[in-house]
Amino acid sequence: MKIKIERFALGLILAPLAPIAGLLGFWWTSYAFLPERWISFSAISGLALGILADIFIVKKLIARANQFGMIFWTVIFLFYTVCVFGFFMGMPIFNAALAIPAGFIVGGKLARKTADRSQVRAAALRTCIFTTIVLTFICATSAILALSEATLPAQLEGMLSLPFTVTWGMIWGIILVGGAGLLAVNWLLTSLAVRFTHRFLSTP
Repeated sequence: MKIKIERFALGLILAPLAPIAGLLGFWWTSYAFLPERWISFSAISGLALGILADIFIVKKLIARANQFGMIFWTVIFLFYTVCVFGFFMGMPIFNAALAIPAGFIVGGKLARKTADRSQVRAAALRTCIFTTIVLTFICATSAILALSEATLPAQLEGMLSLPFTVTWGMIWGIILVGGAGLLAVNWLLTSLAVRFTHRFLSTP
């Protein structure tokens, strides 16, 4: 039963890769080589080819997932980081959710190695540091994009119908306090995901 759950979770991580890569690859390439009216058709074609590729390769990837090294999973994590950041238009809060699959992968590897408590603690710490560094970069990028908008305070007032004047000091406070809180949540999610997955898959 636990093996099925692990394979299902791995499928959720691996299956979207080809469709997303096909969609984005064909979409971006079409801007350089195709007329505008063909861009949407090209993007859909890339998505369809990605889904078709999944039919032939995703089961093989899941079966061999345990053999993939951390470099492979790091690339996958960074790929999803960029995709999530772009899909949610620079809102970094959603990137923190990637801590869960990252912790799942590391916890699964630890369970297969029958790691002891100290090894789990050390691996969880390394994973927390890695995901937090990546999220820090994402938060910084989001902040730079937001602060480059000269009319941002007025935009927030109008968008949220606020009854008070938004100042740049308030915005800086939101960025610093909110960013620190998001990084703390990311650290906690990563650690919990590693430890829970290790314990779950190690228990008979």
